Amino acid sequence: MTKKKNLEYEPKSAWKVYSSGKDIKAMDTMAANYLKFLSECKTERLVMDYVRKRVEKAGFVDDLRAPLAFRFNRNKTCFLARKGRRPLSEGFRLVGAHCDCPRLDLKQRPLYEDTDICLAQTHYYGGIRKYQWLTIPLALHGTVVQKDGKEITICIGEDPKDPVFTITDLLPHLAYKEVVKKVSDAFDAEKLNLVFGQSPVVNGKNDDEDIKEPVKRKVLEILNKRYGIDESDFFSAEMQAVPAGPARFVGLDQSIIGGYGQDDRSSVFCALEAMLEEPEPEYAQIVLFWDKEEIGSEGATGAKSYFFEYCMEELAEAWEPGARLSKIFMNGSALSADVSAAMDPDHKDVYEPLNAARLGYGPCFNKFTGHRGKVGANDAHPDYIAWLRRIFDDAGIPWHMSELGKVDAGGGGTVAKFLAVYGMDVIDVGVPVLSMHSPFELASKADIYACTLAFREFLKN
Repeated sequence: MTKKKNLEYEPKSAWKVYSSGKDIKAMDTMAANYLKFLSECKTERLVMDYVRKRVEKAGFVDDLRAPLAFRFNRNKTCFLARKGRRPLSEGFRLVGAHCDCPRLDLKQRPLYEDTDICLAQTHYYGGIRKYQWLTIPLALHGTVVQKDGKEITICIGEDPKDPVFTITDLLPHLAYKEVVKKVSDAFDAEKLNLVFGQSPVVNGKNDDEDIKEPVKRKVLEILNKRYGIDESDFFSAEMQAVPAGPARFVGLDQSIIGGYGQDDRSSVFCALEAMLEEPEPEYAQIVLFWDKEEIGSEGATGAKSYFFEYCMEELAEAWEPGARLSKIFMNGSALSADVSAAMDPDHKDVYEPLNAARLGYGPCFNKFTGHRGKVGANDAHPDYIAWLRRIFDDAGIPWHMSELGKVDAGGGGTVAKFLAVYGMDVIDVGVPVLSMHSPFELASKADIYACTLAFREFLKN
C-alpha cells in the first residue's frame, strides 16, 4: 500500500535540522565570524573594506574581463562576478543585498555650544524610532576629505579606551508633558544632539583672544590635534553616529546574536560567505551590495543607479561578445537578500501567525513586500517559487514563507523591484530579525547558518 502523503504543512525548526555535532560546530564557527563582522563593519565603507579584503584573498581582481571579477563604486557599492560553465546568455544566479543601515548623520555644520556643553547636531538616516537612540553610548565613524584631496578616516568610541558620545533625555520627574504626547510628537529630531564635550579651552598664549564658545574650541582643538581637521572640513565629510561596542550573544544558551546593523548586513555576510564557498558554478554567479536602500535606493550608489547595468554590459562584452544584454537579463534568477520582521512574542497583535516570520526556522521568503494593497512590491511568480522550493527541500535546508505583518499594520520595501525591471525572476529572502531598525537587533545564529547554506544552494544550482 502506497504511503499517504502528508497533506499538512509545518515549517521546520533550523535547530532540529542542524542538531548534529558537525552542524553545531560549523554553526558556532560561523556565528563567531559573524559577530566579528558586525562589530567591525559599522558603516558602508567599512563593509566594502571587509569585502575587498576577502575577495582579493580569494583571487578576485578589479577587471570584469577576468573569470573572478569585482568592481567597487565609491567604496559604498560593489559588484562581484564568477564565470560559470554555461554562457552568460543562458542566465545567471544573483544575490543582492544592501549594506547601509539606519543611523544618525552629523549635519554639515554640526558643532555648537549651549549651557557650557559642546553638542553636535544630527540628521537621522532611514527609519528609526528616535527614543531608542537616547542615552546609549554612540561611536563616531566617518570619512573627511580635505580640499587638497587628502582622505582621513575617523573612528572614535569603539576602542574601550576611547570616549563615547550620547544624546541626553529628560528625567521622568520633569517629563509629564512628554509622556502624554504621541511618540511622533514627543521626540523632536532637532534634539538628537550628541554630547561632544564640557571643558573649556585653556587660553594660554591667547589670553587676549575673545573666545565666544570655549568648549566648542576645545573640541575643535582635540579634533585638529588627532586628525588634522578644522570646522570647515565637516563640509566635505560623512560622519555617522552608530551604537558603540561589539555585537554580543544574547541568552544563556548563546543562541541569539545581538548587534547593530543586522538589517541588512546579515544578508551581506551570508551572501559573501556563500559565494566564496561555491567556486565551480554551472551558471554565472553575481553578488551585489548596494548603498542607500534605507532611504529609497536613490543616488549614484543605490539600486536605482545604473551601476549594475554598466557592470553587466562590460561583463557581457568580455565573457560573451555579441550576446544581447536583454536576453542575459531575462534569463537571470535573483534573490533580493533582505531581512524580515520576526514575530515578537510581546507584540503579536501586529502579526498574522500563519504568515509571520519565526526566529529559528531558517531564512524566510517574502513573495511580496510593499504596504497595504502590495503597493510598491515585487510580487514573485509561482513557477519561480516552485523551483526554489525544490532546490531547498532537496538540499534539506529549513525555510519558511512570511509577510511583513498584518495587511493594514504597515509594510516595507526592498531592492527586489529594481531588479525585476530587467525581466528576471526575483524574490525577497533573508533571516528573521527582532527589534529591526533599533540600535540592537536580534537574529538567531541557526538562521544565519541556514541562510548562508540556502544562498550557496541557489548560487550553485
